[in-house]
Amino acid sequence: MFIGEYNHNLDSKGRLAIPAKFRTLLKGGVVVTRGLDNCLFLYPKKEWQKIAEKYASLPVSQSKARAFARLMLAGAMEVDFDNQGRITLPEYLRKFAGLKKKTIIAGLYDRLEIWDEEAWEKYKNNAEKESNDIAESLGEMGV
Repeated sequence: MFIGEYNHNLDSKGRLAIPAKFRTLLKGGVVVTRGLDNCLFLYPKKEWQKIAEKYASLPVSQSKARAFARLMLAGAMEVDFDNQGRITLPEYLRKFAGLKKKTIIAGLYDRLEIWDEEAWEKYKNNAEKESNDIAESLGEMGV
């Protein structure tokens, strides 16, 4: 299970250290792809396989389903860890997420999200302001 927020710097070659406590959960390989809200999603390979099957099973006849599957599947890339526990994020994904030097790695149960630090702070502040409304909506969904 992935939880917590971690600050890490992206180096000039696009390498990002993944928190040591998560590396054991990611030993089977990782896949990084475009996420929602302009962040990146990083999945353990086993979890990605389950999710990719769901995306691949979306109806090809519906344009929004095709667009979403393309966004998530075509944007995905398997990445490997180097000896220092870093992954190299492809340039197209760094550009998509607007990643600069300072990043946030956020644990969200079955995945990690990689955010530009400024974008994360803005998103988090907005979510905190709306937390009562969000909680009410989730209550209506049975959460």
